[in-house]
Amino acid sequence: MSDENEIHIFKALNFIRDTAPTYAKAKAERVYLEAFVKTKKAILMKKYEPDYPSAAAQEREALAHPEYLEILNGLREATEQEEKYRWLIVAAQAKVSIWQTLEATRRMEGKVLG
Repeated sequence: MSDENEIHIFKALNFIRDTAPTYAKAKAERVYLEAFVKTKKAILMKKYEPDYPSAAAQEREALAHPEYLEILNGLREATEQEEKYRWLIVAAQAKVSIWQTLEATRRMEGKVLG
């Protein structure tokens, strides 16, 4: 394998190790926002209860509220970050897997030729 195409196993492993905390934080943020969006909806519905007696009307107003929309935007961004780090880690794991396969092939070739 040329130097350019060579898999740097320790770089891949270090990347996984170093990126794991960032991924975990991104996932935690997304999970938190998923729960908080429900809480915010309930808070806003309660706010509109005096003006709108039906739950459907309260929900309509809550879902259109700028604070609710802001949380949805945050959820979108958090999901994007989580997915970015998840796929970077998956790519590094694939490099490790490829390296394992190449090493096994080299050992087999050594047995056959040796």
